[in-house]
Amino acid sequence: MPELVLGPLLRYAGLTDATVWVETDAACEVEVLGCSSRTFRVGDHHYAIVHVTDLTGACEYEVSLDGEKVWPEPGSLFPPSVIRPMKDGETLKLIFGSCRISAPHEPPYTLSYDEDGRGLGVDALYATAMRLKALPSEELPHALVLLGDQIYAHKPPFDTLEFMKGRRDTDEPPGEIVADFEEYARIYRDAWSDPAIRWLLSTVPSAMIFDDHEVGDDWNISAAWVEEMRQHTTWNEQIVGGYASYWIYQHLGNLSPEELERDDLYKKIKDSDDAWPVLRDFAYRTHRGANGTRWSYHRDLGNTRLLMMDSRGGRVLEEDRRSMVDADEWAWIEDRATGGFDHLLLGTSLPLLLGPGMHYLQSWDERLCSGAWGTRAARWAEGLRRSQDLDHWASFHDSFSAMVDLIQRVAGGENPPSTVLILSGDVHHGYLAEATFAEGTKSRLYQAVCSPLRNALPSRKSRLQSHAWTKPAALAARLLARLAGVPEEPLSWRLTHDAAFFDNQIATLELEGRSSTITFEKATLDTSKEPTLEKLYERCLA
Repeated sequence: MPELVLGPLLRYAGLTDATVWVETDAACEVEVLGCSSRTFRVGDHHYAIVHVTDLTGACEYEVSLDGEKVWPEPGSLFPPSVIRPMKDGETLKLIFGSCRISAPHEPPYTLSYDEDGRGLGVDALYATAMRLKALPSEELPHALVLLGDQIYAHKPPFDTLEFMKGRRDTDEPPGEIVADFEEYARIYRDAWSDPAIRWLLSTVPSAMIFDDHEVGDDWNISAAWVEEMRQHTTWNEQIVGGYASYWIYQHLGNLSPEELERDDLYKKIKDSDDAWPVLRDFAYRTHRGANGTRWSYHRDLGNTRLLMMDSRGGRVLEEDRRSMVDADEWAWIEDRATGGFDHLLLGTSLPLLLGPGMHYLQSWDERLCSGAWGTRAARWAEGLRRSQDLDHWASFHDSFSAMVDLIQRVAGGENPPSTVLILSGDVHHGYLAEATFAEGTKSRLYQAVCSPLRNALPSRKSRLQSHAWTKPAALAARLLARLAGVPEEPLSWRLTHDAAFFDNQIATLELEGRSSTITFEKATLDTSKEPTLEKLYERCLA
């Protein structure tokens, strides 16, 4: 009898249909609410996406494999999984965050994980699941937006590490870093198998995008970094495993049923006896710069558009034409950013608007790396870029300027949204910044960053990020950038609160008509030492 390995994950949810993703241990027919799909095979792994149709309201669901019920599991302490389509005119509730290292959810919660001796603290996603399980289905969020670093390939969970040690010598390269597709499949399994996380992902529709840690620290930071990695004998299997697993475990579920129907790669894989050769070839060509791979996508939630933009996997890295995405993907993003929405949510793992001091430092460093101050300065700046992770939108300044111009056109055009809100993660602290253009716009513009779900910054880096919001740091970095030829920015931005949040955290957006409110909450322990959430900050956006 086939068994459920991972899932179900409720991914897309429309007005009358949804998709449910599963991994099984053998080929089988997967059924959800009378709708079924045959699994496809990738090596020794089996997957399916079931398109559930004809939904008329909230429905509890079960999962059956070859007619035998396998979900919910017997004795589960969690409520039944639910698919709840959004109703017309309903207040949209969306939760988001990024950067989650998977580790046990047991006392003392400050479990030391790495050589820095840092405690991971309480997992904000786990605390969210424990809160939501007590709510009626009509009060659950309509979407969970995960903005990168769903896994840490270079900091695998303990169970994944034991799995790795059982199949190879981790004293040999690449060491204790996920090395290939088999190990990626295991790390996703360990990241999403905790009963609370598994129930949450089965009930709240999720939208995801990747960032560097899905492959490794500094992934795609520069052309020089990529060329260095290609010299390592283990790199091809690492990057192929990273792209192939992302396509299966995250990207497929990001697509609507209509997009899946039009996806030629998905058709080839479903029609293959073993799709690994097809998927491996796709992943290798994608890494080598083949055109036509677009990771960005969008979802419409009522009259709110969520436009999720890849800012990691599709970069153009040549120093004389650095760009977050290629020209075709940028044209796609421009086209999807307009449409008369009440709210436009721009999801990107990397913040568009950093602390001003950090923003101008990154723009300055990019100019030096391109040779503005000579060859010796360029080599030094490349080292600084890698040591301080200087690869955000400000480090791709042409892309930053294009995005700012797009936002200005959308926010100042006809029938503009009430808010343009950039949702991001990556930087391991949270904040809300409001931006204004010199010419003024009709929409309110905000950058909202919620990070980490579970992976706090060391104190040295947290001090650096805090200092980046101060006026002295902004003035000094701005002067350096100007001396290197960086132009003046057409907008300014500032925090709406006193200081950034450095706790494990999660954020909630509530959008009703053209009104919107955001709330940041930190993960902590209640009086009985159980994980809970505590409010950090709340603001009415419009």
